Amino acid sequence: MKMGKRAAQSFLICGLLSLLALSGCTAPMPEPVSAPPPEPKAPRASFALLSISAIPGFAEDEIIAALPALKRSCQKISTLPADRTLGPDAIGGSAGDWAVSCESIKSLSESDEEGLRRLLEEGFVAFEVSNNGDTKGLFTGYYEAELEGSLEPLPPPAVPLYQPPTDRVSVDLALFGPDLAGRKVIGLIDGDHFVPYYDRSSIDDEDVLAGRGLELLWARDPVDVFFLHIQGSGRVNLPDGRVIRVGYAGSNGRPFTGIGGLMLREGIISSGEASAQGIRSWLRDHPEEARDIMNRNARYIFFREIEGDGPIGAFNVALTPGRSLAVDPKFLPLGAPIFLNTTWPGSDRPLRRLVVAQDTGSAIKGPVRGDLFWGFGEPALEFAGRMKQEGGYFLLLPRPLGEKLIAPSS
Repeated sequence: MKMGKRAAQSFLICGLLSLLALSGCTAPMPEPVSAPPPEPKAPRASFALLSISAIPGFAEDEIIAALPALKRSCQKISTLPADRTLGPDAIGGSAGDWAVSCESIKSLSESDEEGLRRLLEEGFVAFEVSNNGDTKGLFTGYYEAELEGSLEPLPPPAVPLYQPPTDRVSVDLALFGPDLAGRKVIGLIDGDHFVPYYDRSSIDDEDVLAGRGLELLWARDPVDVFFLHIQGSGRVNLPDGRVIRVGYAGSNGRPFTGIGGLMLREGIISSGEASAQGIRSWLRDHPEEARDIMNRNARYIFFREIEGDGPIGAFNVALTPGRSLAVDPKFLPLGAPIFLNTTWPGSDRPLRRLVVAQDTGSAIKGPVRGDLFWGFGEPALEFAGRMKQEGGYFLLLPRPLGEKLIAPSS
């Protein structure tokens, strides 16, 4: 047998090693070839019918606590045209489909839990929601931030809360083709070009909006303001004892980047510090590094003053602590009741309760994804900051509408 030069060298080396009893020797194995990972499935919601009484935890929940949220949704729905559809592909029917159920809800007293339970069991049907057959998803929490501030300019490190700038342009891409429906971009006109709007670094570090009269007020702590941008609403305590409530009025259109995951991946914080409280403490303790890290979330929020009850969710109603849920409106109808089935923040204790879909969020994406509103201030942050739980939910629809979904007309 004739050997090539490289094969002969390998044979000689192996023989020498064997003679010296240093090791065995085998021919080198080829590197395994890994198959490329499968393409992730596109999110797809499906809805499985079940009896409301069969929903886990429904019989134990004090559902009357959700009545204020239900009434607010019904009040909003009653102002809509009867043919206005709710949700993607009219999954929530039309406003008219809710008229009878909403009148019954609005007539209930705040103490009539049995009446509400009977109304839901007899007048509604439930659907378990899944994403490509998976009924489990992620549930987080949010809260209304509380800040210290002033209507007059404050020295650094205080930062302003800005109202929406007039040069900020929102473009509905559906105007350019039906395949772009549901998408929009935000930017500004720069000469003959439409370009992305200023990012967080440009606004905070370069002061590109300063001097335009856009300042709503000034807040003392830039870290508090950063968290306010994530939460979307807050209360600002003024030196004279007054409180101003502020709420979301628009964004710069830039994508949201969660700095918690970023800080974990880069070893800046440990997993035990990855709660909202832990991240906030780290940012305050490292003010120089904090600015660079916060700027890596390029998304910037503009605010307006809120008068009366609040905060106001995307469904344009005041949110109810512990009973309002942010969802992805691409898959679920805003205004609809939902029964949540997850666990309490940081534990495996069941958290099962009736909530209402009344808000959205830039990070709330997918058919089984929710963000529970816990209220305002530090007590609410204790729950919201630690909530990152697996769970699922059930969509509740008025019975006539639900029956249409079960047996759609041909």
